[in-house]
Amino acid sequence: MNDKTQKPSLDISSFTLHVLAMAFMLCDHLWAVLFSESEWLTCLGRMAFPIFAFMTAEGCFYTHDLRRYMMRIFLWACVSEIPFNLMYGGSGFYPYHQNVLWTFLESLLLIVLMKKCRARFKKVPAAALCTVIVILGYVLGYATMADYYGEGILTVLVFYFFRERTLKNRLIQLICLYILNVEMLGGYSYVFNIFGHEIEFVQQGFALLSLIPIWLYKGRQGFHNKIFRYTCYAFYSGHIIILLLLRYLLYR
Repeated sequence: MNDKTQKPSLDISSFTLHVLAMAFMLCDHLWAVLFSESEWLTCLGRMAFPIFAFMTAEGCFYTHDLRRYMMRIFLWACVSEIPFNLMYGGSGFYPYHQNVLWTFLESLLLIVLMKKCRARFKKVPAAALCTVIVILGYVLGYATMADYYGEGILTVLVFYFFRERTLKNRLIQLICLYILNVEMLGGYSYVFNIFGHEIEFVQQGFALLSLIPIWLYKGRQGFHNKIFRYTCYAFYSGHIIILLLLRYLLYR
């Protein structure tokens, strides 16, 4: 078939995914800090974490230096901790919930461990050790109280293990995200009356909509430079600080 007759396919770049994830995160934190009555903001915000989790897993394959990649996340996790604590706990020290960058860092540490196991041991013992590491990773998410807890770490691992763009892997991603978000995380629910039947929908279930832009991504990087990379890291702590300042000015 002549290339000119082929219909162009929608292709979302890595740049677009990052921008979407930051926009959804901003919506969620606008709800948490300023507009708690506007629940549609946090419904949109449910889509932020899976996109960031996906991009974290992708980073393992595209980064030239995994150690430096992890070190950047570690440094920004430290920078973001006090703003995050102020937002969720109202004080600079809040040990009961850690920011999401710790979730991603712990996930990357587990991936490094599993890569070492697969390189050192034969297939069966390596698979057994990797299974143990995944279980311990889930427990670690709760032990450290990282954002999204063990389910957050498992989300990154799902995108890492089932990365290939096949129908089978996409089905696995959908099933896993449903289990992690609806069955395991659960939380607040909405009840809709459709044709006389009450249907309950878990708010966290909106996270599954993130698979639409994720599946439209085909590996294209798009616009990228060091300024944009560090803007993405700085956005996390930066927008929280701005929102907290706005709350202070508006409600003091």
